[in-house]
Amino acid sequence: MDLTLILSFLGFAVLLTLMPGPDILFVIAQSLSQNKKAGIATAFGLCSGLIVHITAATLGVSALIYQSALAFAVVKYAGAAYLLYLAWQAWREKQEGFHLDNQQSLEYKALYKKGILMNLLNPKVSLFFLALLPQFVNKSIGHAALQMFILGLIFLIQALVIFVAVSAGAEKLRHVLLAHSSIAKRINRVKAVLLGAIGIQIAFSKHN
Repeated sequence: MDLTLILSFLGFAVLLTLMPGPDILFVIAQSLSQNKKAGIATAFGLCSGLIVHITAATLGVSALIYQSALAFAVVKYAGAAYLLYLAWQAWREKQEGFHLDNQQSLEYKALYKKGILMNLLNPKVSLFFLALLPQFVNKSIGHAALQMFILGLIFLIQALVIFVAVSAGAEKLRHVLLAHSSIAKRINRVKAVLLGAIGIQIAFSKHN
């Protein structure tokens, strides 16, 4: 594969990953409400879900979802409902307070699973890869599916690196917020609003 093409794809991928979207907002929400390890566990879950989307785009499964308005709608509304449920849970926890030393109570495995589920229930991710990856395939060397898969893995790796960095930054912000008790009590409310916004964004996404 052409190195120039790969670097162009990488630059484009970084810009897209940094844009406010469901995945990065979900990572920020978990890091703010718990700590960077929670955000990183979520990030690994999200990126594990990306493997499924990348494979689906490479094998043409995403195209089948795109062609079926019903399949798209079912996955989309299931994802939106799941995120709104998580937002409701976060809102119910708004009065519980926060303790930096309460590390043992954090269920990182559960957050990993949530990340996978959230990503799989967002059909726009598969359609995103279906539209993006072919644009950077070098048709002259053939093996288009393999090239798409490699590009997808490059996207996954850079996304994971960025999500880990964002988790660390969000944890630092969390420490600042926890220094003010009045703000600390509202962290779960912020998390609930973020998750609710993500759910609504997915629910109103269009099949195009």
